[in-house]
Amino acid sequence: MGVRNYLIEGVSTTGKTAVCTEVQRRGFQAIHGDRELAYQGDPATGRPRDTGEPISHQHHIWDVARVKTLAADQNSPVTFFCGGSRNFAAFIDIFDAVFVLTVDRDTLLQRLDRRTDNDFGADPDQRELIIRLHGTGADVPARGISIDATAPIGVVVDTIVAAIADPAEQPAHRAAEQLADQPGDGDGTKASNRASNRAGHKP
Repeated sequence: MGVRNYLIEGVSTTGKTAVCTEVQRRGFQAIHGDRELAYQGDPATGRPRDTGEPISHQHHIWDVARVKTLAADQNSPVTFFCGGSRNFAAFIDIFDAVFVLTVDRDTLLQRLDRRTDNDFGADPDQRELIIRLHGTGADVPARGISIDATAPIGVVVDTIVAAIADPAEQPAHRAAEQLADQPGDGDGTKASNRASNRAGHKP
């Protein structure tokens, strides 16, 4: 859907859904990946799980072919893909940059406390998993551009939009250049490198 495509990742509670809704409100093309692209499947092969199997965080994956098709469409100058998946390594290199929303532990716990029965993280086992993943960072790209998501949602989106508006003059651009110098292992380094190479390319 975009000449330039960006992934917005982060552990649960960091605000991926809220960011997606806000960038849409501002007129950007944005995809709620966890609603529109996600299914239960094998992260390595993409094979869907049997319908009778219990829903599992580790099997929450995105449709790789669909992601690539949407990213190849040139109808919009910018498209944001927002959400988490366990198979991001299969498609992360198509993005011009990857933004990883981050919060401190206290903020994480406060947001978990506000989750209702229908929200992921309300269940004690899910809560424990989220806290553990927050500490290890195991489920998010290791070399994405970190965005402080403790700020109000408008400020968070302002930061992201500023980073893509004129990459040559933004701190996020310089961070992407530094990240691109590190060895790539399918977790966002190439994507960040392409963000550097597109300096000055505006919608």
